[in-house]
Amino acid sequence: MSKFSFEINKKMDGLGRAGIISTPNGDIQTPAFVTVGTKATVKGITPEMLKDLGAQVALANTYHLYLEPGDEVVADAGGFPKMMNWDGPTMTDSGGFQVFSLGEAFGTGVSKVASGEDIVVSERKGYSKSNKFAHIDEEGVTFKSYINGSKHRFTPERSMEIQWNLGADMIFAFDECTSPLADHAYQKEAMDRTHRWAKRSLDRHKELDPENIQALFGVVQGGRFQDLREESARVLGAMDFDGYGIGGSFNKDDMAQAVGWVNAILPEEKPRHMLGIGEPMDIFSGVENGCDLFDCVSPTRVARHGRIYTTDGPIQIKNARFKKDWSPLEEGCECYTCRNYTRGYIHHLLRSKEMLGQTLGSIHNLYFIVKLVDDIRQSIYVDTFETFKKEFIKKYYKKPTE
Repeated sequence: MSKFSFEINKKMDGLGRAGIISTPNGDIQTPAFVTVGTKATVKGITPEMLKDLGAQVALANTYHLYLEPGDEVVADAGGFPKMMNWDGPTMTDSGGFQVFSLGEAFGTGVSKVASGEDIVVSERKGYSKSNKFAHIDEEGVTFKSYINGSKHRFTPERSMEIQWNLGADMIFAFDECTSPLADHAYQKEAMDRTHRWAKRSLDRHKELDPENIQALFGVVQGGRFQDLREESARVLGAMDFDGYGIGGSFNKDDMAQAVGWVNAILPEEKPRHMLGIGEPMDIFSGVENGCDLFDCVSPTRVARHGRIYTTDGPIQIKNARFKKDWSPLEEGCECYTCRNYTRGYIHHLLRSKEMLGQTLGSIHNLYFIVKLVDDIRQSIYVDTFETFKKEFIKKYYKKPTE
């Protein structure tokens, strides 16, 4: 079985690069978009469809698979890749983001990315961490199941054990994902705890997997604060991780700059994954600031509600003007949906609440994002990244979302 490795084949001016991640189950051409299959399935999409649209990697969710069907059940199936019939490279997250969504973010409407105005309002009112379904202490996190309210416990060691059972090629150290509205003092507290958990994750990983079959990524934290982000990159960069995730909370306005702070310090020879980011502008910024992998549920989530990506900007396919539009979702698109179906038909399916409409929209959106990152990678190799970026953004962001 081949070991994990990363090779940089082309560098841009600055931090951006293109390369190859090698895993026991295949190579990943980077930069790459990682498709998210939360419960060992990309909603409404078969693995065969994923391969057809060009996906290279599938990511599953540790928290969700632990709760249902259970990590030991998944292990009995031979791991989640075998269970879902995906034979390419795979990843699992650590469960840290679910701690955030059940804890600090629960019932607040706050995501991991906030605007400057959100932060100003939070600092004026005082940051609140009430209404929790998860409780964090030094040893780990106690949380309630979203399924039946039963109580559970994650520690760094337990996260490593669960991810070992799930059987992905690449896994993440257990971390605390904070709210972007948290102040400097709490971000510092959480970051220091994440560093201690990173060391514990490494130690348990080495006990479970002495041959390092699974590559372990550390997760950089620190919120929107430069001093904390840089400190986290230094501390984790000195640890023996195979790669790094850039996680936690961001100020939307300064996200690209924050990624640059981190990647200027992290070991250049190891891959970096920007966790939970899938907006085209953010992908371009992440690539030029040194990120190699990106994952996000957004392409399929918004497709299920009728938001369709096109190079001229997103459209809402359920709008009445598409009722008799017999053109493809995007002219010239080579995805399965655009080769075979029309806007008018998908409009009808979604308005009629037919499942096929969600599947066809998801195929197109995933193809769009996967191909976009593929095109970005190619532009790095032929030295046209800046031109490609300017032309894409000029078209995509030329008008408000419909």
